Amino acid sequence: MRTAIAAGALTSVIVGASVPVTGLLQDYPLLTGQAMRYALGGVVLLGWTLLRGGRLPRPAGRDWVALGALVVTGMLGFNACVLYAQRYAEPGFVAAVLGASPLVLALIAPLAAGRRPAVPAVVGAAVVVAGVVVLSGGGSWHGPGLVLAILTMMGEASFTLFAVGVVRRLGGVAVATWCCFIAAAVGGVLGTFVGGWQVPTAREGVALVVLGVVLTAVAFGLWYFAVAQLGADRAGVLIGLMPVAGLVASVALGAQELTAVGLLGAVVVALGCVVGLRRAEQPPISILPERYDVSG
Repeated sequence: MRTAIAAGALTSVIVGASVPVTGLLQDYPLLTGQAMRYALGGVVLLGWTLLRGGRLPRPAGRDWVALGALVVTGMLGFNACVLYAQRYAEPGFVAAVLGASPLVLALIAPLAAGRRPAVPAVVGAAVVVAGVVVLSGGGSWHGPGLVLAILTMMGEASFTLFAVGVVRRLGGVAVATWCCFIAAAVGGVLGTFVGGWQVPTAREGVALVVLGVVLTAVAFGLWYFAVAQLGADRAGVLIGLMPVAGLVASVALGAQELTAVGLLGAVVVALGCVVGLRRAEQPPISILPERYDVSG
């Protein structure tokens, strides 16, 4: 469990700290840039599996539906909503709404599995949400800003919710690999007609490599490992560490100063994570199914 918690926490830190890297691609076509990032991530994940003597399991019919929904809502849709939401709302407002995703996971994930929500997970998620609101400072919105922020939050939650059953059947590494390849194909086709293709600059190329290897291959694999072991509801509280990592990265880069309010929000988020991870409500699920052992 400690390994799973560490994996989930590290994922959130990677995602939160990657915001400055993502900003290097503001002038690059969204869909084709995502297609290249996910293609690279999928190749890295597949190579890791093959080097360890494993093979990539083939999804069944129902798995394709879940994977497709995950890609459309939790990957391509999420990235698009994040981008457009910030055109109609302040980043703090988007972050505050996005911070509600742990509470959504704590409530919906158990109900979808046919069990009651776990009290520690719900209480911990609520504390995390409060910490994120304090940390982000709220913010204002206009026009479709509220709707886009809510869609961003729903996309973040769906990235985990749609994966729960497939991870149980195929394993986390396989799910991450297939999602990357599907997202690369869909993003590449759509991007050909919307935004087009262009050769990235040196800075953009470095950003794509970092995002493809670290933020995609490494972070996806670690996150689905955490979800498999902890459950979606308990792992969800760790999402609150994303804005904390973003704050640390911004302070380290000199983009903003560390304030008492920011520090208080980070402490509240940490407290919520401790409460939400107190005890398991269901037995852990192996990250890799027996018939698809890639341990070598």
